[in-house]
Amino acid sequence: MRNPFQNPFPNSDTARHSIWEMLVTRDIDAFLSADWSLVAGDFVEDGFIGVDGKRETSPDAWRLSFPSLADYRDEWLRQARDFAGQAFAEDARTAIFTTTTLEDIEINGDRALARKKFDGGIRKADGSYDILKWQTVYYCRLHEGRWRICGFTGYLPNPMGSN
Repeated sequence: MRNPFQNPFPNSDTARHSIWEMLVTRDIDAFLSADWSLVAGDFVEDGFIGVDGKRETSPDAWRLSFPSLADYRDEWLRQARDFAGQAFAEDARTAIFTTTTLEDIEINGDRALARKKFDGGIRKADGSYDILKWQTVYYCRLHEGRWRICGFTGYLPNPMGSN
């Protein structure tokens, strides 16, 4: 059984190990605290682009919802604050880590393609169940000595074709 809190990439695989830490541990912890400053340094602002797949398999439905990092930051903060205002019947951090997998990171020179998937959910205090089931493909690059996010295509169905 996989340990959802454990980075699956060894320290010796520095690129994949650091990308996993950025996209899983730092992202989840920053989201849960609704603190953008914890992840702000993980992005390349110049040329950033974010595509919202709207959980649709057809690229015709996808939208360029985040033409700048500021646009994405604002939406990320809105979602994080909304999440923080909800009551859960279980530990949110454990639920999100358990739901999240990132085991496929392709490195090609100073660029990387990382496939982060969510498959599960979280029990809410009112007895409902919030389903977390989508995937995001992150575009990363080695920038100023460390791996950073330069864009993504996210909120895609998981698996593709399942909507």
